[in-house]
Amino acid sequence: MTALSTIAAELATRFETSTAADKGTHLSWLQHEGVIAVEGPDAERFLQGQLTCDVARLEANSSTLGARCNPKGRMQSSFRLQRSENGFLLSMARELIAPQLADLGKYAAFFKATLSDESDHWLRLGLWGEAVEQALAAARLQMPAEPGQTHCEPGIRVVRLADGACEIWLDSDNALQRTDQLLQHAGADTLNHWLLRQIRAGVGQVTGPTLELFIPQMLNLQQLGGVSFKKGCYTGQEIVARMQYLGKLKRRMYRLLLAGDAAPEPATPIVDRDSGKVVGEVVIAATGHKQVEMLAVLQKDAAQLATLSAGNSQGPLVTLADLPYESELTVSETTAQ
Repeated sequence: MTALSTIAAELATRFETSTAADKGTHLSWLQHEGVIAVEGPDAERFLQGQLTCDVARLEANSSTLGARCNPKGRMQSSFRLQRSENGFLLSMARELIAPQLADLGKYAAFFKATLSDESDHWLRLGLWGEAVEQALAAARLQMPAEPGQTHCEPGIRVVRLADGACEIWLDSDNALQRTDQLLQHAGADTLNHWLLRQIRAGVGQVTGPTLELFIPQMLNLQQLGGVSFKKGCYTGQEIVARMQYLGKLKRRMYRLLLAGDAAPEPATPIVDRDSGKVVGEVVIAATGHKQVEMLAVLQKDAAQLATLSAGNSQGPLVTLADLPYESELTVSETTAQ
């Protein structure tokens, strides 16, 4: 099998010019993420003691969001976890692959489990818009019936997401042909527009600049099924559980808007202009139509202020926007407190 790196130039030509606006259905190359494979007889038991999600309850042909924390409950990575033929696959920000392999490797040495970087094995695409089903059919791919489910064939994976979008995983034997078939019904689009869809879905992500900056509930991960409070111990579990049951969470993720076309980088501070104090940090951001949309972790008592700006007290003002699970989050917070 040819590594994807050897056909990268050919793949790049498919995405050089954005044509998605013409077709109403969008296909993006998810180059910003990489993949870790965890395999071996003890892979499940090993990951169950490392991750926030309940690995043991993850069914075949299904996926879940999750996080890996340090002992203080701070996230070293966030990811989507799937079962594979020989273990598990975790997709996460590409710059976190090497440090996570190094850190997890310290613990994997005590288990019959092996870790490897599979980023060069999989072409990962994001598909969303008006004709997702038609585009998949043109590429002889199948959309899973329910969000979170995965349809698997040799060298192919299709993961259905909560908003009707899907991730498509192709090995190098399938990459060029299936991509061309998908592009018959979907326009090539930018990673920025995939991130914009992710922001509107309220799914945050740990990246290099935000490494060990947030605990899982700050990214609303418990609302997205990425934290189990029943599975037992894992690294950082005591801090995560304390935040949930003692109602001590003072910061969480919100969706914000600002005018302009310059998206702030992750970890950019959000500042209260009146006091000059930093009240939060950007998680991810992307440009929309004449404005920037972002997810940011803010102090809850500052989220409603009309004096918040990005970068510094002279930066552009930001305004609060809705998240799709906002009402559920409000109810759970009230219960916890």
